[in-house]
Formats: sequence, structure tokens, C-alpha cells
Amino acid sequence: MGKARPVDQSSVLPQATTAGIDNLSEAEEDMRRKMMEVLLRQRTSLHGAAIVTVLFILITVACFPTNASQTGNNTLQQTYLPTVAKETAATWPDVGSWVYQLTNYQNDRLDQIAGSNFALAVVDLARDGSADYFTPAEIAQVQASGKLVLAYFEIGAIENYRPEWPLVPDDLKLGPVAGWPGEQYVKYWDPRWWPIVQGRVDQAIAAGFDGAYLDMVVTYEEIPANAAGTNRDDLARKMVALIAQTSAYAKSMDPNFKIVPQNGPELHVWPGYLPAVDGLGMEELYYLATDDPCHFNWCVVNRENAAIIGSSGKLVLTIDYADRPANISDAYARARAAGFVPYASVVALDVMRVNPGLDP
Repeated sequence: MGKARPVDQSSVLPQATTAGIDNLSEAEEDMRRKMMEVLLRQRTSLHGAAIVTVLFILITVACFPTNASQTGNNTLQQTYLPTVAKETAATWPDVGSWVYQLTNYQNDRLDQIAGSNFALAVVDLARDGSADYFTPAEIAQVQASGKLVLAYFEIGAIENYRPEWPLVPDDLKLGPVAGWPGEQYVKYWDPRWWPIVQGRVDQAIAAGFDGAYLDMVVTYEEIPANAAGTNRDDLARKMVALIAQTSAYAKSMDPNFKIVPQNGPELHVWPGYLPAVDGLGMEELYYLATDDPCHFNWCVVNRENAAIIGSSGKLVLTIDYADRPANISDAYARARAAGFVPYASVVALDVMRVNPGLDP
């Protein structure tokens, strides 16, 4: 579970430079040429929004340096693939409710969630959080009940019970996540991390999930600002690059695959972020764990940034950790007034809670 606190907005504003256009490496120029060729071949089948998105990503890649010589060592080697972007109204059906459960599934199955009336469910890739992955038949059963199903996994950290844990070199780990001693931040920009993320996307698509719910985006703001040998601004850019690469890779196999990062709504200011995502998940937008009203300035900023993302046509899901009925009702009312889709549960996310009078 990530944290919802944003950094100072001025520290993550993108610093574009047109110098990159004039100083492209041979590999970068070849990548842009190939992308344009694909765009031209597909021009008869792409919607206008898709063409705009591809061109936007081309311009973004040109204006923001991507190679190691410009941004420090071990920079993630991004692969921006042209994707078919559809309007949110066409991509998302009517989603008015959602459920978020990551562990302790009833009888180790998804029958309880399938039998509920929620419109969307976020569940882990695996029933045990490790390698006992949900099967295509199990995901199809939930979908047959009329639900969308998103696969939860982290892209900025790794837990010690995940099957990939032994595959992550020690020098890729950056120390424990506060409050979660079995979880380590990672150098998410390092090329050695991409196969882990790629494998999780592959597993989600193979199982038939409708999309991915990406946690620990906030790693970029919680690790030391010089963790990549640069600064916080560059860490933000690198996280957006990873989200964009994840989206492009997934949509190259399934154009309808949804990408929903959790937290870090301030990243919308970065070129490449909004075209890459289909929605946003936000923790503790109104109540901190547990039943503590979120009155800090960063709470207000999070709500403002989430509203901007929502106004761009993206689905915004909120999860507040509250037990008191009055607080749960308040969180739902405020989220719905803002155009968000609310849910309230326990921090462990180990139950399928149905909040009476609020959830279907």
C-alpha cells in the first residue's frame, strides 16, 4: 500500500527543453522514425484521439531526454510504443462502485467478489500474494458477473513474499518502506527492474484481467532526492517514464487494457502521464488510517490534483480507511460530489466490505 502524501509541487514541474530535438541519438531517431511509420500505416483505423496521443508521445520523447548521458547512470531504457487511445466514455463502462481486496479471499477464491454487486474489483495477481496466481477461468467468472477486474501490483517497490524477490539484486533495493518492514523501495529506473514489471503485466494479460492497478508510484517522492544521482524532478520524470512504458507495453498486446496508477496525482503535470493512464486510484483522500480526517495541506492538494485528472476524462477511484459510519458516509458524499467513485475499508484490505446504504 502506498502513501498519499505529495511533494512540493514546484519540485516536480517538468523542465522541457527543445535541445533534445536537435541532439537525438541514432537510436532515438530510429525509434521516432519507426513510430511514425506505424502511425502512417494505421492512419485509416486510428481514431483522432489515438493520432493525437501518438504524436504527443513522440513530441514528449523528443523534448525530454531519455538516455543515460543526459539523466544520470542506469536510466530506464524507455520503449514508447504507439497505442490506440480511446475516449474514456468508450473505454470504461458505467463504473459507479468498486471493491478493493488484496488478501484473505473467502475460501481462497473470488466467488464472494463475483457474487457482489460492485461494478469493478481490484484484486492481487495471486490469491496468496505470491505465486498461486488467479487463473483465467477465475477472472472470467468475475467478469461474467458484469465486473471489470484490475490486477494489483507494485512498480516502485517489492515485498519479500513475492516470487520475484530473489531475482532483484540487493543493489537495486533502496531500503524498507516506512511501516512495511518486509517491503523495499527499488531503483525503478534501472533497466534491471523493467523485466519484473514486464512479467507482472504479462501475468495480468495472460490471466485475462481488464487492466492493472499500479501501486508504489510514490516511491519517487519517498526515497532520497539524490537516489538516482540527480534530483527529485528527475525522479518524477523517471516514474512517469515507467508508467508510460508499462502502458505502452500492455496496450501493444491489448489496446483495451486499463492502466490505473495509485496515488501521485501531481504527476499529471508531466507530459506523457495523462496519455498513458486510464484512471487514478487515491488513498486517504478524506480520511487517514483510521478515521482521522485528512485536513493537511497535502490532502487539499491531492484532492485538487485528482479533480484535474478526473476532469480530463479519467476514472478516479478513492479508498478511505474508516470504520465509523459517519466518516464513511462523509467520504462517500464528498467523493461523489467531486465525480469520484468511492470505497472505504480497512488498511489491511483483507475483507470484502460492503458499506450499508452506500455500496450496492
